[in-house]
Parts: sequence; C-alpha cells; structure tokens
Amino acid sequence: MLIPFFFTLRAAKLPVSVKEYLTLIEALKKGVIGGDEGCPSVDDFYFLARTCLVKDEAHFDRFDRAFSAYFKGVELLTDFSKDLPAEWLKQHLELNLTPEQKAAIEKMGWDELMETLKKRLEEQQERHEGGNRWIGTGGTSPFGNSGYNPQGIRIGGKGGNKSAVKVWDQRSYKDYDDQLELGTRNIKVALRRLRRFAREGSELELDLDDTIHKTAANAGMLDIRMIPERHNKVKVLLLMDVGGTMDEHIHRVEELFSAVKSEFKHLEFYYFHNCVYDFVWKNNRRRFAEKFPTWDIIRKYNRDYKLIFVGDATMSPYEILQAGGSVEYNNEEAGAEWLQRLTHAFPKYAWINPEPQGVWQYRQSIALVQQLMHQRMFPLTLTGLEGAMRLLSK
Repeated sequence: MLIPFFFTLRAAKLPVSVKEYLTLIEALKKGVIGGDEGCPSVDDFYFLARTCLVKDEAHFDRFDRAFSAYFKGVELLTDFSKDLPAEWLKQHLELNLTPEQKAAIEKMGWDELMETLKKRLEEQQERHEGGNRWIGTGGTSPFGNSGYNPQGIRIGGKGGNKSAVKVWDQRSYKDYDDQLELGTRNIKVALRRLRRFAREGSELELDLDDTIHKTAANAGMLDIRMIPERHNKVKVLLLMDVGGTMDEHIHRVEELFSAVKSEFKHLEFYYFHNCVYDFVWKNNRRRFAEKFPTWDIIRKYNRDYKLIFVGDATMSPYEILQAGGSVEYNNEEAGAEWLQRLTHAFPKYAWINPEPQGVWQYRQSIALVQQLMHQRMFPLTLTGLEGAMRLLSK
C-alpha cells in the first residue's frame, strides 16, 4: 500500500529517499502510532509520515497536497475555535445584490463597529441568515460571512468582497516555495541590475590573463595564477505579505522569491500579513509561537541592507492608520508608524506590488502605502522590477 504513496511523493518533487521510507515502515511495525488499539487514525499516520519523510518545513505544503491527492481528498481539519456555534456561520444561500442595493447599505465607523459587535455577542442566542443586524450569513449585516457590507467584520467563511476591516478566524498560511522552477529567466535578469560584485574567500578561480602574462614572462614555463571567486556583495532584507488577498498572487510571488534566493547571497526574509506591525515571522505554521520583534529587525541589520516589501497593499485603511486595526490582533501602534520606522532605518527601499497597476487608483489602502513609501511602489512586472532595482542600486 505504501509503495505507491512513496512514488506519489516523489512525483510531487519531494526529496524523499528510500531510507526515509524504510524509517516510516519501521515506525509502523513498532507501533509508534495506534498504541494498544492497533488501528491508527489518518491524522496519526499523516503526522508520522510527515515527521519521517519531510526534512524541510518549506516542503510541508507540497507534502499536504500529495498526501491529500493520494488518499483521495481526505481532509485534515482542525477546529481552532468553538466560541460561536458552527451552524451560525455555515453558508446556505448566496447573496446577490445590485450595485444600487450595495450603495444603499450604510457602513459603521471603527468605534461603532467594535461596540456593536460586543453587544451582538452578548445578545444573540440563535442562528441568523439573510439579515442586516445579527451575526450570520448571506445578509447585509456587518458581522458574519458570505453576505455583503461595505465595512464589516468577517467571522468564519471565506473572504470575497475584500471589505472586512477585521477577520475573526484562525487562518493558516503556507510559506512561499523557494524551489519553484521559473518559467522565465527574465525575473533573474531584472534582479541582476542590483548586483555588485567583489572578490572574497579562498583562491578558487583561474585568473586567465595573469596566468598568460606570468607564463610568458617565465619563458613559457606554465605559471598558474588563481584569484578569489567573485560574490555578489548586495545585502537584501525581504518582507513579504502572505495570506488573504495575497493568495491570488502566490505563483508570481514564489517565482520572485526563487529568483531572489538564487541571485543574492546575503538575503534575509520575513513574513507579515497585510501591514507590518510590531512583529514578523519566518515560518507561517509557527507565526504566533516564533515571533521576531520588528524593533529587533531594525537593530539587527545595518543601513546598507536594501529593504524590499512584497505585498498587494490591499486592506482596510484602518489596518494602516488605526491602533488595533490589524485584522488578526490588537496592535498597539498603527501600521503606518512601523512602515515609517523601517524606511527610516533602511534608506534604500522599495515596495513590489503584484496587484495589476490599473486597479491601484481604486484602492484607498494602496494610495496610503504609496504615500508612506514616497511613491517607491512598483508593479510585479519585468518593467516594474527593473525600475525598482535601478532605484535601489543608486
């Protein structure tokens, strides 16, 4: 049974060896999972297989997809929160409103929104659907999901209208895959505008010109001359938005991430969601357990690092301007404060936006980020990358 599973993982380009496969078989034979019952669950097998077969956390997402495909769509679900009955948040009907009907719906201000949600949580006793007041689905209430409100709090469900100013949900993001093969070399070519070479390290490279000169001066006796290898001296600090609306741009961002990792020897990268606040992270599965304070990032890296943000800058304006505006937690300081600190600490900076440039003018949050970046925002196109690299190399 497990031999086809092994080949499924190999087909998914996971670096799984026969030795690791045999380790999994041995663990099963010795009853590592299942215990006295003798019949392990799918969840138990999933975690054991991942532990034995996957040695790099960057491959976790690829393993998940291969595992799910092999076991014919078996879903591994985790109930992160039971604060509200699941039935309240389950979508039954899809709401379709005309532009005129949407325009007639009034939106609450930030303080009113938070105070009203507190009251609803205290008062609501049952499921509601299609309404405009209670926490529910398929309506015009500012609380719930699968409906429409120009400014609300999404609770459960999936986002669609991109109008939520807060999201009450435990979301799991995946790390960008830095091993993705690029469909084009042009991204790498654009990044090379930022390279600055210097010779360093041991003498590993043949100096052909000096070898010829010394051999000729030595009456034809071969005199080989070696020089240190050339390395790119540019230092890059990469901050990448992940999750939410960025899911639409995963493939293009992964292409960029792969190219950056191959072109720059001195690269440090971290993740954030929507806007940078008081902490960032390196592993999306442990983003709340392994935080890196943004102040530490500012203090750790020198001013000669080139700071590159990658994100669609698509969010509620509150997330940029308001303390507590983050959709995930109550940040003590506004995102704008942290963006200003970062750009002050690293004078050479740019923002790469995967969102089509034609829609920038319709997103208030993009205009705010552009202002904070002093118009140093570039689209994730070849022309945009060349412009960003040209600016950073000055």
